[in-house]
Amino acid sequence: MNKTRISSEELDRILSQVEEKEKRDPKKRWITRMIRSAKQYHKMCPYYDKRTGKCFLKLGERCERDGKFDGCPVFVEWLSKKYDELKEKGRPLPMDFLDLTLSV
Repeated sequence: MNKTRISSEELDRILSQVEEKEKRDPKKRWITRMIRSAKQYHKMCPYYDKRTGKCFLKLGERCERDGKFDGCPVFVEWLSKKYDELKEKGRPLPMDFLDLTLSV
C-alpha cells in the first residue's frame, strides 16, 4: 500500500487557493447573498405552491424538495439566469431578494 502524506503547509496552501477562487467568483457570491436574503423573508421557497406541492419555476412540475429552497438546484439555476440576464442588460445587481423580485 502506498500512502501519500500531505504536510500541513501544503494543505493550507491548497485550501487557501480554493477559498480565493470562491472569493473571486462574483456570480457565486451574489447567488449566496440572494439565498441568504430570501431566507430572511421566506421560510419556504417563494416559488412553491403549498396547496398543490408544485414549483412555479419548473412550470407546474412537482417540487422534489417540498418547498425547501436552501441548496435547491432549480432555485440556484434561476438565480444564475437572473444574474446573467441583468449583467447582459447592464443593469445594477439587486442587493436584496425583494429588490430582485421587484426588478423582474
